[in-house]
Amino acid sequence: MADELNKLHEYANGILTQLNNSNRTKLAREIAKKLRESNRKRITAQKQPNGTSFEPRRPQAFRKKTGKIRRKMFTKLRTTKYLRISANSNCATVKFINSVSRITHIHHYGLRARVNKKDDWTIKYPSRKLLGFNQHDYNIIEQITIAHLASKL
Repeated sequence: MADELNKLHEYANGILTQLNNSNRTKLAREIAKKLRESNRKRITAQKQPNGTSFEPRRPQAFRKKTGKIRRKMFTKLRTTKYLRISANSNCATVKFINSVSRITHIHHYGLRARVNKKDDWTIKYPSRKLLGFNQHDYNIIEQITIAHLASKL
């Protein structure tokens, strides 16, 4: 994937340097919006960027209610309130806001964390990649860049 990103960067770099800063910022913002939407759809479908499903929740032994947890994971994290974009003439960024970045960091990398503030229990969370690129995202970036450059000619 990194090789494909480098190829895309080399391909577009010469052309994009000819655009002024405001046009590059508009292009970066458009790319960031599309990537946010792509990641949002992936989180909704409970899929990782490579196409595999998230590891399901573990059964909770100390839960008083019986039955399976039916609610999907990360329902609030995929909203625009928490999944933000930023763009300037040099880069486009899709990230989670600071208040939820700790939770997303733990889940993304599969780290060990405390269950709550009161208890000293720690749990090793399975790795669930929340943000990332796949081939479809590279195609989106390429299409947006070509369309933007075609409109400027």
